[in-house]
Amino acid sequence: METFSPEAPHSSAASTNGSPTMSSDSPGTATSSSTTTLSATIGLDGRPSQQPAPPPSVTAACLACRSKHLKCDGSTPCSRCTSSQSECVYVPSRRGYKGPRRGTAPNPNKRHASSSPPYTGSGPTDSCPMLLGNTPVSIPAPPMTAFNPSIILQDQSPVSYAPTPVVNGVPLYRNSFASHLNPNTMALTTANGIPQVQPPVTTLAERCFDAFYHYFHAGHPFVLPKEFFLRLLKEGTTPNLNVVMAAMRYLGSLYVDAGPARATYLDEAIRLCYLPSTPKDGFLIQALLLIIIGLDGNCNQEKARELLADCERFAIEIDLNKREFASIHGRGNPVLEESWRRTWWDLYVCDGMIAGVHRVTNFLLFDIQADVGLPCEEQQYLTGRIPSPAYMEDFDDELFSGEDRQFSSFAYRIAAARNLGRFMRTPPIMYPGDENVSRVEALLTNWRLHLPDSKRDDLGKNCQLDEMMFQAHFITHACTIMLHQPLSQLDSSPVQAVNSCAPHRPVPSGDNFNAHTRHTVTAACEISKMVTQAVPIINHTHFFTCVVTLSSIVHLSKWALYFIEDEDDLRQQIRLNIGALNKISKVWKAANTAWGQVKGVAQEIYREKKAQQISPTFWVGFTQEQMISSINADEGIMSEFNSMLAQQTGASVEQTVVTTTTGA
Repeated sequence: METFSPEAPHSSAASTNGSPTMSSDSPGTATSSSTTTLSATIGLDGRPSQQPAPPPSVTAACLACRSKHLKCDGSTPCSRCTSSQSECVYVPSRRGYKGPRRGTAPNPNKRHASSSPPYTGSGPTDSCPMLLGNTPVSIPAPPMTAFNPSIILQDQSPVSYAPTPVVNGVPLYRNSFASHLNPNTMALTTANGIPQVQPPVTTLAERCFDAFYHYFHAGHPFVLPKEFFLRLLKEGTTPNLNVVMAAMRYLGSLYVDAGPARATYLDEAIRLCYLPSTPKDGFLIQALLLIIIGLDGNCNQEKARELLADCERFAIEIDLNKREFASIHGRGNPVLEESWRRTWWDLYVCDGMIAGVHRVTNFLLFDIQADVGLPCEEQQYLTGRIPSPAYMEDFDDELFSGEDRQFSSFAYRIAAARNLGRFMRTPPIMYPGDENVSRVEALLTNWRLHLPDSKRDDLGKNCQLDEMMFQAHFITHACTIMLHQPLSQLDSSPVQAVNSCAPHRPVPSGDNFNAHTRHTVTAACEISKMVTQAVPIINHTHFFTCVVTLSSIVHLSKWALYFIEDEDDLRQQIRLNIGALNKISKVWKAANTAWGQVKGVAQEIYREKKAQQISPTFWVGFTQEQMISSINADEGIMSEFNSMLAQQTGASVEQTVVTTTTGA
């Protein structure tokens, strides 16, 4: 059996008999050795005996002989170059090379033939760098193995590799097979040999589109579900669908690091909405409504109100508020028909919430006659199993008609917004015994009393958040506070600086808590309890920001009192609200403004309480344990405020640096 010496070096040297030996792993590559190559044979006594190896065949010619088409004897230097005193240079040949053989053990001394010249540099020798196409990648050397062009480091992106370290004495090649591969589609060879194809790199527009459906759509689910939207977009038969896409891209950019593209997406969406060639249809209403929500959540309320007026006027002009609109413009598609019904009702709810939290507009759509069908459940909409719609008269008559009919969470959300509109149409309430207070409170109480068991919680049957019922509940709680707070004994003067959502409403103080104070405080606590839902808080609609702010005003007004029994619990409510506003502020600018105002008022009340604690009369009736507990609780909440402030300041400085660098 014939074998080759494993000690054959890579570098050329004079060989015995004046001719080089051939490398066993690189076909056609001439190499030399300082030791004569021997073939090992087995003798009759079982001992290996060494005999001179047969003269090797010459399979490569030097450059000088090759250029003159002359036979070369393969020596180093060859006889012709010796006689002509020319430079004798051999170049590795790739003729007949078909890549590394499978199933063979890798040779640590293996040198791959290539059309590129070898590289020798200085540096560490603990890695074997290769070139994948034109992009360097460093692969750990020990143990050094044959190069596999399909390997990509697990901790690196296929399109962004670390710089190749310079090595000494290790040849560097560009593999011709790997150079033709797309880095985005190269496979990662796992330990068990199963290739994992890496996903293609998505564009910013695609990420914004996905973020819209992941974070925003559940809070305002009137746009077509993702699958149906993409199908309609692929058909290319809907001219205004690109307008909706532009608005969706802008909303999605609020949840990703979009940079300057966010403002570009907003400008493009508004421009497309007001192009003379853009027809007035349901898709235009959807696009405008999305932009309005985004502007309102980013403190551009004046522009949002301007677009809201146009959106409402366009909706009435195209008869979106009428029952037949869905069937006429639904193209026989039940999902599209459901989308039109949802568009009208979401516009109705948003008009009410904007009017309720900002108290500038007057809920115009509340007075518009509408007989649009009520939306179905969310799961039915997302899967395309659309039932026959119910109507508002069915909802109102359900108790008296005797029909045991189930209504969707969206329907209860509409009913909650309608109660808000009825409250806003109530004449000014001047005194606690006003009959209008009892009338509105009856509406709110009836809404809560007649909820089916499945709708009393914000969680659905699968323990997932029911965003429509979540909004319906916080609309009702907010309406309760707006109804009862002016008649309570909670002095609002300490919180007059909190006006990010609505202007301050003065409330006189009183000696004792009355029923209106109890209604107000209970509703504020229920809103704080909603913060504890085990779901990402940024998945809620941004209108939750103003509801949490309204709850915070009640908590802070109560905390500013001289003495309260449940002060520790109240501090926890305030911390919940401030933490929620801080989280929401990562997406919505309005929440950041509210967070700063609420935290600032809390700090002011804390300083005032610390000043009061200096007086010995403040601690009358307190035990020593209660005194220590109160002081520690105050210090804890203020430490948390300062910590959040430091984080926010650091983030602002970092954002300023990034913006300055980008602008430069």
